[in-house]
Amino acid sequence: MKLTRLFLVALSVSLFVSCSNDDNSNDDTSNDPKGVYDNGIFILNEGNFTDGGSVSFVSDDLNTFTKDVYNTVNGSDFIGKYLQNIFFDGDKAYIIAGGSNVINVVNRYTFKLVAKIETGLITPRYGVVKDGKAYVTNANTYASSTNPAGNTDDFIAVINLATNKVESTIALNATANHIEVYNNKLYVTEPYNNDKLLVVNPATNKLETSVTIGLGADTMEVKDGVLYTIRSSYGERSEIVKVKLSDNSISKITFPEALDGVKNLDIYNNKIYYTLETAVYAIDYTATSASTTPIFQYSSTSEYGKMYGFAVKDDRIFIADGGDFASSSKAYIYNLSGSLLKELTVGVGPNGFYFND
Repeated sequence: MKLTRLFLVALSVSLFVSCSNDDNSNDDTSNDPKGVYDNGIFILNEGNFTDGGSVSFVSDDLNTFTKDVYNTVNGSDFIGKYLQNIFFDGDKAYIIAGGSNVINVVNRYTFKLVAKIETGLITPRYGVVKDGKAYVTNANTYASSTNPAGNTDDFIAVINLATNKVESTIALNATANHIEVYNNKLYVTEPYNNDKLLVVNPATNKLETSVTIGLGADTMEVKDGVLYTIRSSYGERSEIVKVKLSDNSISKITFPEALDGVKNLDIYNNKIYYTLETAVYAIDYTATSASTTPIFQYSSTSEYGKMYGFAVKDDRIFIADGGDFASSSKAYIYNLSGSLLKELTVGVGPNGFYFND
């Protein structure tokens, strides 16, 4: 069965992890705030099947906090179930609700609802923007005894952002989850059933090639022409896989057995950050071996949601704890040395941080 973060807590549906989005594309160079929610951080709360998700907001100075931005601004409008990802384009933010097959389009500075993309999506996951179009991975159906093709039917929905309509799809013949755009190519990973880095050409809307990187590849980031991804596959040593995108050559940092299960790769100020359970680690991005000494650890009683969301930006480390996936949980903000700066009570199942500045 194909497992994704979307539905892990409710075993009848499944789940997995998150990341951050630092797209601050904006033509206005003024330093004046463009709305109430300019200059701050959105915290995406996955929610559950019954109540749906929510979005929290904290200002950059950590002094202003709103637990549920979407309903504060848009009243009773239902944002959707199992919120998965936020991506930005210009003055818009796109909130993917994978459990409801909808993308909510809001003004990123006021959070006022602009439109809903409600057709052409089947379990949408993550999105990126290039040249006026959004490219959103869709998990489609799941493999079962009656649907053996469920591990190969994932696709990318191509959305025209001028009309907010899905105008085409890109068949992947593989499973798909995280997506990045770099140098006119799209790069896709999926952590469970696919051992390939998929390379898609958006000019032709076709899968161009794939690179074997091993099972369990999840969060990824591109720096200096190299794609870094972290992989943790059951029964294997965890690794950071580096793919040089000019020729798709590979090098790796293999973790010792004590660090099996690492996740949440993020690169900031020439350091690679990663996590294991409740611990945060860092190495230089040119390092050839892993550190086994954590910067710090936080306290969590969550069974499945330790380090459910993670990001490093602006000399701060952001951690979201999944909690019990039934009630409000916590987000924590630390400095790079591991001193706690702020603790926030957010929504159900916080899974990611998105920087609006």
